Amino acid sequence: MSKLFNETKELVNGISMPRLGLGVYKMTDPQTTVEAIHYAIQNGYRAIDTAAIYENERETGEAIRHAGVKREELFITSKVWNEDQGYDATLRAFDASLEKLGLDYLDLYLTHWPVAGKFVETYKAIERLYDEKLIRSTGVSNHHAHHLERIFVKANVQPMVNQIEVHPRLSQEPLRAFCEENGIAVTSWSPLARGKLLVEPTLLHIGDKYEKTAAQIIIRWHLQNDLIVIPKSVTPERIKENSEVADFELTQSDMKVIDNLNLNERTGTNPDTYDV
Repeated sequence: MSKLFNETKELVNGISMPRLGLGVYKMTDPQTTVEAIHYAIQNGYRAIDTAAIYENERETGEAIRHAGVKREELFITSKVWNEDQGYDATLRAFDASLEKLGLDYLDLYLTHWPVAGKFVETYKAIERLYDEKLIRSTGVSNHHAHHLERIFVKANVQPMVNQIEVHPRLSQEPLRAFCEENGIAVTSWSPLARGKLLVEPTLLHIGDKYEKTAAQIIIRWHLQNDLIVIPKSVTPERIKENSEVADFELTQSDMKVIDNLNLNERTGTNPDTYDV
């Protein structure tokens, strides 16, 4: 089992969040979803990242219950979808997610996107859930610095995590630096650029040097940038492969080469232009 599963990121409130987790975006087949999550947990993963809009919270909960691992050893994240944002609606959405997951609490609950006119109140509801000990940590997703600054004005408890699109083609260094300055951990979604970087010659060349795949090189790049990473896969071999990155370290020169792949190129939507 990979030593990486022992590595955690301490959030600003002292909670330890695993550095590597399994993302379950677009896992739509119920049986495949349960089997993938179950396999991941059985092979050492302790963090699962789901969301209401993924429509697989029930399957996530089922896999968790049958994985043979104590609940307190797991770190479960979910997110409130755009149509359920606003203070009261977020509280209702959380209750629905908790019921589907079959859990008593979540380790992290996020605003999925910063819906104009609602994202601050949505975060205030997440803050209430934290105060009521229904979640162990608070956060947001796809928030730029100006979104976070508006939350800072109203919040009593600042966001502890910001989950954003990050990969070598979109390194987001200014936003990452802003988060670091404000004690906010960053989780990378689409860390492999939805597979587009797996045939990138530069990464394949570096992979040959370390006898690793391009995916493993990219995941290692995330980790050495102090990022939390949640690659998605339903394939047992890939789930296992993605975790086998604790036995090597990229040199500073290789990190720089990968940094230079940045083109500010998104695979998803810019939060400032997201049409909700």
